[in-house]
Amino acid sequence: MRNPFSTMLNLVLGPISHDIGIDLGTANTLVSIRGRGIVIDEPTVVAIDKNSYKTLAIGEEAKKMVGRTPASVVAVRPLRDGVISDAETTKRMLQYFIRQAHTRSWYMRPRPRVVIGIPSAATEVEKRAVRQAAYESGAREAFTIEEPLAAAIGCNLPVTEAGGTMCVDIGGGTAEAAIISLGEMVVSSSTNAAGDAMDEAIIAYLREQHGLIVGVRSAETLKINAGSAIPLPEEFTEEVRGREIASGLPRSIPISTSELRVALSPVVTDIVSMVQTTLQQAPPQLIADLMIQGIALVGGGAQLRGLDQRLSAGTKFDVFVAQEPLRAVAQGCAMALAEADTLKLISSRDSLRKLPE
Repeated sequence: MRNPFSTMLNLVLGPISHDIGIDLGTANTLVSIRGRGIVIDEPTVVAIDKNSYKTLAIGEEAKKMVGRTPASVVAVRPLRDGVISDAETTKRMLQYFIRQAHTRSWYMRPRPRVVIGIPSAATEVEKRAVRQAAYESGAREAFTIEEPLAAAIGCNLPVTEAGGTMCVDIGGGTAEAAIISLGEMVVSSSTNAAGDAMDEAIIAYLREQHGLIVGVRSAETLKINAGSAIPLPEEFTEEVRGREIASGLPRSIPISTSELRVALSPVVTDIVSMVQTTLQQAPPQLIADLMIQGIALVGGGAQLRGLDQRLSAGTKFDVFVAQEPLRAVAQGCAMALAEADTLKLISSRDSLRKLPE
């Protein structure tokens, strides 16, 4: 049960506080401020000096260092495959982003409340570590919420009602599907077949079929520019540059969208199978609701050409891409603070007692 004093304090400070929602993703972290929208969208990367363990850069600046730093400097991705693999680095990164988002009004406004979207596979220890990082960054209250639930809120789905809604979130490290009713995830599934796996599939294909070595950033660019899940009305080619295995020299080759689709096919098939598994586990009445509501598709992977149609063909349900698929989780986190029913649901699952200062 929430502290009555805390409830009264939020009634007074809520309208003037810059409350914050955070999408803590494997590839990118987005920060949304209630009433202002997305204010930070940066890679989930931290550059650290191995000798002193000092943080050198966070976000975009840290990503620029990848592959360009001396041996003593490492670029760390604190989330791997949808789970927090480095709690201390995650804590440092959260503190940085929260302070960046609130710094301009830090002395002019009350301390913010913070809702952080985390992978559904996160443990209770990891959830507490995330909340503690928020408190240590100056949060007045801190909550965690599963990313599929936050995404559904960000898509304006009626998550607190008795009917069933479904959201598929395809991020960098994981793809997650959840069927939601009365503010809870009734059924959920996840797979590591997601954005990072697509990049790795492209790298492997180019190496095996063309004898070309490319980096992750090149593979990601190729995926964005020419990737697809179904045949396109007009196929095209895209140039890709890398290092030829045989000669060790730079080489540029054209890759067609149809060839790239072959490379991505195993990952796409795994995503479809994961969504099918989720639906097979759902209660019949919720399935009936989904036949009316359809399935919302969010996350960076939602932008793969034709993925919504491929999922629709594989599930026999209507699948629609959210209006802002990359921002749905962060916006849902911020929206949860403004919606009393939703906030009550997530606060009942979290320990809201303020940690000692």
